[in-house]
Amino acid sequence: EGISIGDSLLDYMTEDEIINEIEKNKDWYLFLNEPNKYAEVLLNNNFSKYDDVSVFVKNNLSDEYVTNKNEKYKILSIRASIFYEEDFDNCIIERDKIVENFSKILPSAEKFEYSDIHPADPSGDSIVDQVYLDKLPYEGSRYTCIDWGESITINKNYTDHLNIVLENQEIMNWFENY
Repeated sequence: EGISIGDSLLDYMTEDEIINEIEKNKDWYLFLNEPNKYAEVLLNNNFSKYDDVSVFVKNNLSDEYVTNKNEKYKILSIRASIFYEEDFDNCIIERDKIVENFSKILPSAEKFEYSDIHPADPSGDSIVDQVYLDKLPYEGSRYTCIDWGESITINKNYTDHLNIVLENQEIMNWFENY
């Protein structure tokens, strides 16, 4: 969709839009040890292939020492999502096709698979099933299907989905630290 890791988010949104998104989404990662170290910002564009596209930036809104705005809003990770409402099996099928394509393009990438209870759901009813490809030019990527449990789907209006995430090592470490 034309967005790259290392770009300034200011190339895609105004600073006011960025600040509003950071504030709106500040509670999304409370299950992590440092939930507000980074911020996820949804891009409000109509994308052809994805239902949602978001990026991660350092959450340094209160850091008065970062004066270069392009550096302040440097994109560290890109996430594209495709919704699979109550269709986890097809999510896995599509995810595996995407992983196979990336593996052919980048055969030296190391592949790791992981399936567990999603840490954001205290009920323990949500499943995260992901494949990591590491050692890519942009550090790593995750291809994740999430099957949200009934209570979190109802209470938080979450939808089952496939995430395709390109990320640098900084963001990878943050997500693994919960």
